[in-house]
Amino acid sequence: MTKSQSSSTRTRTTSRTNDPERTMAEILKVATTEFADKGLAGARIDEIAAATSTSKRMIYYYFGSKDGLYVAVLEAAYGRMRQIETNLHLSDLEPEEALRRLVEFTYDHHQSNEQFIRLVMTENVQRGEYLAQSKEIQKLNGSALQTIQDLYTRGLKKGVFKKNLTPLEIHSAISALTFFNVSNQHTFGLIFKGKTPKGKAQTLKKSQVVDMLMSYVCA
Repeated sequence: MTKSQSSSTRTRTTSRTNDPERTMAEILKVATTEFADKGLAGARIDEIAAATSTSKRMIYYYFGSKDGLYVAVLEAAYGRMRQIETNLHLSDLEPEEALRRLVEFTYDHHQSNEQFIRLVMTENVQRGEYLAQSKEIQKLNGSALQTIQDLYTRGLKKGVFKKNLTPLEIHSAISALTFFNVSNQHTFGLIFKGKTPKGKAQTLKKSQVVDMLMSYVCA
């Protein structure tokens, strides 16, 4: 190693030591891709370390273990989605418009975040073992149901929503119609030979999903 290379390495190391939040964010970004592409079993800490120009020891220092890093990736993925939901300010909208906005957001989020879908698929293969370990994710997803409960209650009072639905039923319907488009795009497209120019399966359009959910919930 040359003198200039040695100096550069020391500079990077010092920078990372003095900015742990930035380092953790970079590790999480790379780890998200690694876990989404290869699953928990196939992902390699060595490759994550190499892609972040850091070390396995530093990753373990921040996240404890490979499993700990995986849980942190899941927490970050759910956290980003729930934060955007909060920024929709659904309580400021009329109930029907709030529901429509929530469905549109969920559809768009899943379409543009295939990594999130793949992480959820991986966790389903593992029967939710790691989600169950995270109190943070349970709290985040509890807030999602509360959001639906609030807008549904307002809609009931105004007589615009059907009675006897639960927040979980509404959330499940939204998830089912928006998740499938991404999770099954490759197999669906191959089996039924229906693909867009971008190579994705032609399934339900956003307007169709919104119409179906509004029909399901609205009186």
